[in-house]
Amino acid sequence: MSNKLKNSLKYITAGDVGHCFLFALVLPFALIAKIFIRNFWLVCEDRNEARDNGYHFYKWVRENRPKQKIAYAINKKSPDYQKVKGLGKVISYGTLSHWFWYIVADKNISAQKGGKPNAAVCYMLEVVLGFRKNNRVFLQHGVTINKGDWLFYPNTKMRLFITAAKEEHDFILREFGYPEKNVALLGFSRFDALHDATRDENLILVMPTWRNWLGRASSENKNLDFTKTEYFNKWNDFLCDEKLGEMLEKYDKKLLFYPHRNMQKFLQYFSVKSDRIEIADWKKYDIQEVLKRASLLVTDYSSVFFDFSYMRKPVLFYQFDEKEYREKQYGEGFFDYKNTVLGKWTDEKEKLYELIDESLSNGNPLMEGDVVRSFFPLWDKNNSQRIYEAIKSL
Repeated sequence: MSNKLKNSLKYITAGDVGHCFLFALVLPFALIAKIFIRNFWLVCEDRNEARDNGYHFYKWVRENRPKQKIAYAINKKSPDYQKVKGLGKVISYGTLSHWFWYIVADKNISAQKGGKPNAAVCYMLEVVLGFRKNNRVFLQHGVTINKGDWLFYPNTKMRLFITAAKEEHDFILREFGYPEKNVALLGFSRFDALHDATRDENLILVMPTWRNWLGRASSENKNLDFTKTEYFNKWNDFLCDEKLGEMLEKYDKKLLFYPHRNMQKFLQYFSVKSDRIEIADWKKYDIQEVLKRASLLVTDYSSVFFDFSYMRKPVLFYQFDEKEYREKQYGEGFFDYKNTVLGKWTDEKEKLYELIDESLSNGNPLMEGDVVRSFFPLWDKNNSQRIYEAIKSL
């Protein structure tokens, strides 16, 4: 038994074992079906979502290449289920049916690295055992700006890794170990929908990203008191400060606080003192829709700012825990937050208020188109078409 197989088996849970049985049960039937069902594509994102590159690609294919055999996998209890149900074939995520079509599929296409019937079992099959390693396409769910070994080629064996920015493309090729033919600068499917965005001049969006040492249950943080963390105290202090409420009143603005999905379980702890501030539940707000609407974005390290910059809108970076974030989550990548034309940086709350006031007083000015195109050379509505043609040619 190889060391890689031994290591992967260590992390298999009881639930994963159940999926091993599902895979074994359906395998002979799927292999027979595969003889008769050719050129079938399976698309997914997170099990509960249809709002990212997977959904936008699936929608484009159904509307523009209706003869292509394709299905979308999603949890039937997801709030997004109905929006894909009307487009075409939908498969219930993580079920026996999902395993069947996962095996039958000529191409497995996902916006999530682990967007499969079961992430652990599929890792063992695809990476450790080399099963179907040539049919997987990674659409991504955000521009990759930091080094994360979980995305290195030896840990994914992705056949096609889609990128959206020139520097990102070069960064992936230089640092992640992929063969050159496996990385393609094609743009993101969801970017096609950003060209027709209608901006709400009165909406400010605040979207901090997750912290892996806080956002996922583990033996180290089961007894975590979230209200004692720096993450909570800094962001809650920002939301509750009278200066923010006064500024929103002064400029007649509203602010939507929308933490990363992995931090949404902590929403109950945050509070506000102004009726102009709302704490967003992901089930009620589509990330891309609020990004399209907002006129100003405040974030920390989240790559969602690239979507905002793609629309030429102003971004502010608030990074109060940079040292801890770099040590515990992601090391430095290609992007220099402190010295970029795409936004302004600070690690202090008072300075952040100044930057917000400055942007609001100037009407949240748009960036020059040439600045945006220097990062996104493929600034058009043809991203999904390029991806489709690239997948067809594999």
